[in-house]
Amino acid sequence: WVAALFIILERAGKAFRSPARDTILSYATKEVGRGFGFGLHEALDQIGAIIGPLIFSFILFFGGDYRSGFSILWIPALIVIGILTIARKQLPHPEKMETSPESEEKGSKIFSRIFMLYSLFTFLAVAGFANFPLVAYHLKTKSIMSDFQIPTFFALAMGVDALVALIIGRAYDRVGLKTLMVIPLLSLFIPFLAFSHNATAVIIGIIIWGIVLGVHETIMRAAVADLTAISHRGLAYGIFNTIYGLSWLLGGALLGILYEISISYLIVLAVLFELVSIPVFLMLEREQEKV
Repeated sequence: WVAALFIILERAGKAFRSPARDTILSYATKEVGRGFGFGLHEALDQIGAIIGPLIFSFILFFGGDYRSGFSILWIPALIVIGILTIARKQLPHPEKMETSPESEEKGSKIFSRIFMLYSLFTFLAVAGFANFPLVAYHLKTKSIMSDFQIPTFFALAMGVDALVALIIGRAYDRVGLKTLMVIPLLSLFIPFLAFSHNATAVIIGIIIWGIVLGVHETIMRAAVADLTAISHRGLAYGIFNTIYGLSWLLGGALLGILYEISISYLIVLAVLFELVSIPVFLMLEREQEKV
């Protein structure tokens, strides 16, 4: 129960942190390109996610225990707090980094039709995107991979995520919302591959999973800023993160239930979510052209 409480507190902390972080990033990335800016953030985030466990493993390898491992992790945590304090003093009003008139005009209403369509697209596209724990469960129970291989290929997916984030971010800055179409198009292949009984197919599915996650974490977030005004940006990111989280929770729960009944049912539902998201995205594109 203590562990469960800490997990809940950690997730609650992320719920408070994510909208504010994304809002500040949307201001800071205005000049360099939002796609690239969010892509760079995601790449650095994944590098940190890989280095952290490696530091922990290094300590355990040389005879340390979990207590000493967690004690070391206080160092980067304190460094982060120091950097945030300096940034807060040097730039107390980050919204001033973005002061163009068009930023105030577009999306002047937070519940505009274009934002509602984007929210619906996000919900559908994410609901059909199976989470990795479910994929890992499949690999374990069907004896497709060993206990060592599963986290190894998860690390591979994170590496793919980091690389794709930079590439897709640049593409978004050049092409715009059209790049979001890769989400449903690639996600359609994941259930067929990741939940197959062939190791090669599963590996390909995991790589595609990493690509899609990279797109989720970059241009999906960047697009929110391009669809909303500065005055509503914080609320918009709060709504986006809520929809994203609820969608992955509900979609993951449904896919998990269907997995216990039949993998075929899981595949059908995941594909259905992605297919339905495509016409919603096309409506979103047409709506943006009117702005």
